[in-house]
Amino acid sequence: MRTDLIRKTVLTAAGIAVAGGGIAGPAIAANAAPAEKPNTTASQQSDRKGHGEHELTMHYQAQPNFFYCGPAAARNALSVQGKDISIDAMANEMGTNVHGTNSIFDITPVLNKETGKNAYHSVEMSSPTADDKQTNQLQADIVRTVDDGRAVVANIFGTATDTDGNVHSYEGGHYISVIGYRDGGKTVTIADSANPNMASYRMSVDNLADWIATRGYATS
Repeated sequence: MRTDLIRKTVLTAAGIAVAGGGIAGPAIAANAAPAEKPNTTASQQSDRKGHGEHELTMHYQAQPNFFYCGPAAARNALSVQGKDISIDAMANEMGTNVHGTNSIFDITPVLNKETGKNAYHSVEMSSPTADDKQTNQLQADIVRTVDDGRAVVANIFGTATDTDGNVHSYEGGHYISVIGYRDGGKTVTIADSANPNMASYRMSVDNLADWIATRGYATS
């Protein structure tokens, strides 16, 4: 069920130009490469979790237009499980059009269709800013989902600053994937389909929580 607190998402042309420069992090595979399964063994994953960090390998694709951020984020998220699904196919499943993808409630069923029944559920964050409880829940959800070998998909709005001081502004709204964490989830790795020159960046979970506020995210 949708609510009017989770507004329609439109990534404006201005929003595609992400402030600052950078390159994709180590978790992002080359754009033209075939989708690959995460290359960490169970023991390596356990070791990473034991040290408070875990990052998934993703085959990145940039969104082909200004309104396909939802399908692109979902497609990139599913690629960490070795799934190679076209962005167009994702868009058709979600009912995406020139106005974007309506809400996270349209993305979660598609993730479940490709991953397994009830693998994901939607979490709504209806307040203007995230409180401590919501932020702690987001952190726990990211850690659990990534440790399960899945990526979180989030519907964000407004402006946020990453750990390198780069500003990312989406005043029309946007969707991103979260593919890893450090420091027990206090810092997260974001995959962003808007700008292939900055395909991934890290952000504090506090900043991400405020970025998601008024909208929601899909988590395991």
